Amino acid sequence: MSNIKKKAVVLLSGGLDSTTTLAIAQSQGFECYALSFDYGQKQKSELKAAANIAKHFKVAKHRVMKISLSDIGGSALTDENIDVPDFVESNKIPITYVPARNTIFLSYALAWAEVLDCQNIFIGVNALDYSGYPDCRQVYIDAFETMANLATKQSVEGQKINIQTPLIKLNKAQIIQKGVALGVDYAHTTTCYRANEQGQACGVCDACEYRKIGFHEAKIADPTRYQN
Repeated sequence: MSNIKKKAVVLLSGGLDSTTTLAIAQSQGFECYALSFDYGQKQKSELKAAANIAKHFKVAKHRVMKISLSDIGGSALTDENIDVPDFVESNKIPITYVPARNTIFLSYALAWAEVLDCQNIFIGVNALDYSGYPDCRQVYIDAFETMANLATKQSVEGQKINIQTPLIKLNKAQIIQKGVALGVDYAHTTTCYRANEQGQACGVCDACEYRKIGFHEAKIADPTRYQN
């Protein structure tokens, strides 16, 4: 039998979900290629976290793509004229939504996967806890996978592209429990939309609130480093 591992491109933000996704991909025997983005986000500590996480998991390669979604704006995460709000219970798509971000990120992942002769792309979206983001739904992932299998050389030559979403049906508590079982140390992840340069969390934005609820419901001590 061949000892050659299947390859996977894993989108890695440095946050809780993407780190868990990387751990899952690795546990399934994939040789992982981590892809992060310096996309004009206001806080850069997540990129430091992603680099440390990629090193910890000994990924085959960690690539950081520099693109400029801040030139487009329209999101509190990229636009200096829009403040990141405190958590508010709402059914509306939040101002932290970055226009078409997952489509852009997955497109880069698809291009790199083709260069690597890789048919699996992992992304840590989850529909039960997705904060209203339209590009975290299963219907969206299915549509992107269909497009990917029409768009690339390897797919038309018979190599099916798979967009893997191992967290898609899990809530935050279940994701945390899964990660802890795989040995993930969440103290090294950065989720906060307003984290400082040291990666310390604000504790009151949407991302912090969902993360705190997740640890509480999972009955696991929250290792997050908060700002004083």
